[in-house]
Amino acid sequence: MNDSHDSSTDDSSIDDSSTDDHAGDGPVPGMNRRRVVGTLFFIIFLDLLGFGILIPVIPLYAKFFGANEFTGSLLIAVYSLFQFVGAPILGRFSDEYGRRPVLLLSLSGSVIAWTLFGIAGELGGVLAGVNGLVVLFLARALAGAMGGNIATANAYMADITPPEDRARGLGILGAAFGLGFVFGPAVAGIVSSPSVLSFFEATLPSFVPVNEFTMPSFTAAVLTALNLGLAFVVLPEPRRHAERAAAMTESRLRRLYEAITSPDIGSLVLAFFLASFAFSAFESQFIFLTSDRLGYGTAENAVLLTYIGVVIAIVQGGLIGPLTDRFGEYRLALGGAAIQVVTLALVPFSLSWSFVPALGPIESGAVALAAVSTPLAFGNALTNVSLNTLVSLNASDDTQGGAFGLTQSASSLARTFGPAVAGLLYVAIAYWSPFVVAGLLFVPILVVLGLVAREQVDPAVG
Repeated sequence: MNDSHDSSTDDSSIDDSSTDDHAGDGPVPGMNRRRVVGTLFFIIFLDLLGFGILIPVIPLYAKFFGANEFTGSLLIAVYSLFQFVGAPILGRFSDEYGRRPVLLLSLSGSVIAWTLFGIAGELGGVLAGVNGLVVLFLARALAGAMGGNIATANAYMADITPPEDRARGLGILGAAFGLGFVFGPAVAGIVSSPSVLSFFEATLPSFVPVNEFTMPSFTAAVLTALNLGLAFVVLPEPRRHAERAAAMTESRLRRLYEAITSPDIGSLVLAFFLASFAFSAFESQFIFLTSDRLGYGTAENAVLLTYIGVVIAIVQGGLIGPLTDRFGEYRLALGGAAIQVVTLALVPFSLSWSFVPALGPIESGAVALAAVSTPLAFGNALTNVSLNTLVSLNASDDTQGGAFGLTQSASSLARTFGPAVAGLLYVAIAYWSPFVVAGLLFVPILVVLGLVAREQVDPAVG
């Protein structure tokens, strides 16, 4: 389905070259496409920064309430599970009611969720002695459901970019996503440090709980609240979507169903699911691997994961556009998948490559791991953005939100089960097994992409 390519005039509703694009049509008169893209980037960055802040907090917070490691893992997984449920709903609501209202709604829900996360202990005591862990699960479920707003943001970007620039636009959002994960844990480390906690204890009212778990939660809530205010004031509704929504008929749901159940979209969503499953398996076992084989702790792992995140952000934010212009989305998706087949399988074995020299205090195993992780991150960035772009190009203009909601749901479902399966392989078979299996999962991705007609998935080919 190539309905989204029918006209280039609709895609220029917010144009870089215009100094006064449809003044008065949105909440910010004269806001050109570049400013909207920049605003959307900042909003998604702040959204994911709030999420990233809690990454190093969640497991220990669960144990604080008496949970074991398995229950703590469930607390991590419940976010993705409810994101799986919420993403298509928010995506379709954004097709029906607009991108801006859904983004504002999801940010409001996130503020509530992260606030509940911070007061879980106190709220549990108020609610007839309910364990605070129950509140944590409820808060994570709400946050996951609201976390489906990434699909709406992708649809928003698709609304304001022509097909030939869509990979570049989605890559910019991917960079915002990656940077949130890069800087979020660093912010958590700062606000939970002893000196900063002492400052909070001295300045905040006595009824505010201050500890290493609550302050990152409240910081995430405050950042998300500021993000909500920013989006409310400066983010307009895309003009193209507003015009199409006004002209929508009762057949919209039928067109949406046809879009997301078409062979092209279905094949791409399957590829997206497998890619997310494989990479989440790698992420979940990475720290176990470096801890067991290199003796690394939190600080060393943070450096390695930050490096991987920076590489992904650079590719998605700066390189994906020129690469797409040169090779096209289809070839980049295939190339990224092929790279990950090899590099994921090499990750566990790279630690014993004695032929790789050490770099000062950095031992050879860590140098080799970083060397393998560089093309791995590069391939992951190519695959994610290219698959997202292909989904967008094969969905009609008025079903972008629903299509992106479907891909995000597939990703969320994969990130719910991927870590569990990987952990089982790690314990039951060998430390290298989840990484090899993750690499092999990209083989069917290559097959799936190869079976989809290139004329249907890449408008540049034909």
